[in-house]
Amino acid sequence: MATFVDRVVLHLLAGDGGHGCVSIHREKFKPFGGPDGGNGGHGGSVSLVVDPQVHTLLDFHFRPHIKAENGKGGQGSNRDGANGADLVLKVPDGTVVQTVGGETIADLVGAGTTIEIARGGRGGRGNAALASSRRKAPGFAELGEPGDRLDVVLELKSVADVGLVGFPSAGKSSLISVLSAAKPKIADYPFTTLVPNLGVVRVDNHTFTIADVPGLIPGAATGKGLGLEFLRHIERCAVLVHVVDAATLEPGRDPLSDIDAIEAELAEYGGLADRPRLVVLNKVDVPDARDLAEITRPDIEARGLAVFEVSTATREGLKELTYALADLVQRARDLAPAPEPTRIVIRPPAVDDAGFTITEEAGAYVVRGPRPERWVRQTNFDNDEAVGFLADRLERLGVEEALAKAGAEPGDLVRIGAREFDWQPTAGAYAAGPRGTDIRLEEPSARATAAERLAAHRARQPQRDPTSGAVVESDSTDE
Repeated sequence: MATFVDRVVLHLLAGDGGHGCVSIHREKFKPFGGPDGGNGGHGGSVSLVVDPQVHTLLDFHFRPHIKAENGKGGQGSNRDGANGADLVLKVPDGTVVQTVGGETIADLVGAGTTIEIARGGRGGRGNAALASSRRKAPGFAELGEPGDRLDVVLELKSVADVGLVGFPSAGKSSLISVLSAAKPKIADYPFTTLVPNLGVVRVDNHTFTIADVPGLIPGAATGKGLGLEFLRHIERCAVLVHVVDAATLEPGRDPLSDIDAIEAELAEYGGLADRPRLVVLNKVDVPDARDLAEITRPDIEARGLAVFEVSTATREGLKELTYALADLVQRARDLAPAPEPTRIVIRPPAVDDAGFTITEEAGAYVVRGPRPERWVRQTNFDNDEAVGFLADRLERLGVEEALAKAGAEPGDLVRIGAREFDWQPTAGAYAAGPRGTDIRLEEPSARATAAERLAAHRARQPQRDPTSGAVVESDSTDE
């Protein structure tokens, strides 16, 4: 079984934020010491970082489900919950991060390159943090936000300067084994190479990397053989080398037809037309192969391709080939644009940006925006005071005014995030009441309130003269 994996699907789950705490400080001789509920901790995030010591995505193949740690809930006595630990995943150099639909999120090239791919949820505030001059003792706290949940595709594209392409058994693995210290599998049957091999070549003061891609056959770009799975590994190569088996005994094959077939597959795959190429006629230690190389060499050179006759068995021609590859790689590096320093781009919001939008969809008014949606996620809808606090925040943001301008009427359906409401404009400002309640959300009742009952009781009591204490009769008369 091959231990090289270059494409995996990860199921990422960032940590949820911890809930805030509702607590009132109590101690002897202090029956009401004020709110002291702590904040919830933030959930852990999931990040990817390039590690030069990692060369395959095999670990993620067996463990595709990744979950970061949740934040802890807040506690009384102003104790905040602990943050969830961030999860850092090490990936090989050249890893491309994509959505399941194929959209590229990031291209991770270079040791230490990092991207936060799934953000942990924010922790909810406790009632101590929510206290204000109006709400001196909130009877609610914010809920922790859920962390990001998403699926991403990781594809590995080898980062190499030179890519060897050719038919199976053309001698690519043998060539990379004699040019570098790489030890690929070598055998006398097709498709010996099942995974790309990388080697480092040093010549004089030049150092470059070389990649051996599994053998290509006609139709590889459409799914035949192994080429479709591994053609991506030559996308980053600066130089392409056609390794041609000059000693092949298959009928209908010769160096020119082999080059044409491989070039057709590269053109079908796309994006490789601008790479410099050279041709290696391999196995010239065989007499018939040397004769065929001498015959076809003028035709290949007529196409503008440099030709090198080599033998991996006798090491013939390898020195000249190595220097030619080093020269081409150096030219490609010289022509490459200089890396630009990272620029910090600041994008302030527009002056007229309210931070949300309102659209009418299927009989409902849909409010979209990062702040309203986050506030809804953090609201405990089992607590009337928390719901009233949400209504106040939306009103201050201008959502109610915008709904009225959009034509919303009281009782219309309004959707924010995953929640739906029957819209009722805020009826007056917040008034302090028992903790966990909001008088604006109370159902109308025919029962007299405590204040009304007290006033009626006082009205029924006889009136007395403040000087003599005698009962004073009412002067009310019927008119």
